[in-house]
Amino acid sequence: MSDRGISRRLRAFAGVEAGQFSHKERLISGFGGIVGIALVLLVASEFVDPHGAALIVASIGASAVLLFAAPHSPLAQPWALVGGHVVSALVGVTVARLVADPFLAGPLAVGLAITAMHYLRCLHPPGGASALTAVLGGEAVHSLGYLFVVEPVLLNALVILVVGVAFNAPFAWRRYPAAWRKAIAAEPPPAHGYPDIRHAEFVAALSELDTFVDVTEEDLLKIYSHFTRR
Repeated sequence: MSDRGISRRLRAFAGVEAGQFSHKERLISGFGGIVGIALVLLVASEFVDPHGAALIVASIGASAVLLFAAPHSPLAQPWALVGGHVVSALVGVTVARLVADPFLAGPLAVGLAITAMHYLRCLHPPGGASALTAVLGGEAVHSLGYLFVVEPVLLNALVILVVGVAFNAPFAWRRYPAAWRKAIAAEPPPAHGYPDIRHAEFVAALSELDTFVDVTEEDLLKIYSHFTRR
């Protein structure tokens, strides 16, 4: 096997993304995170002490990565974002009140939050951090009780949601939620069907999108191969 083939296999094993994003896209994502978290931190500091605020912002910080770097991911959409945080926080507070041992309450809160998000179709990975914060956030968080679910978790989720919508709106290819992004007119299929598509052509097409796509070129090739065999 050639060095290039070995390198490609290692990248695939490690999960290194193949998409080539422009500097502009990367900088936009980073700046969006700065704006979003700055506003969330301001809101959080109104309700809990700096330590508690830092813990809460940590979970929203993970949401910021999705909203500003992968705004079209199913895990970043409004119901996933708001529902995931709120449901997880509710589970976390409930577990914290019923289970005194944090070494038991922490894993239980995260596991139950994942299950709840799955059933409610609002799977949002940072929700696990909200559930864990409700258990391990200390007195500043525990003293809020179920108010923690509303203020600051729900409020912060709504703040980052509004920032995500407003910040991505000027960029047609990044508009959030995903349903608002600029539609690309579909071209009619060729009269003699689609030609064979090579792996390199998939990679090139993905790089031209200049935005995160929650599917790899290998997945697209598998889908294409499946339907061309029918």
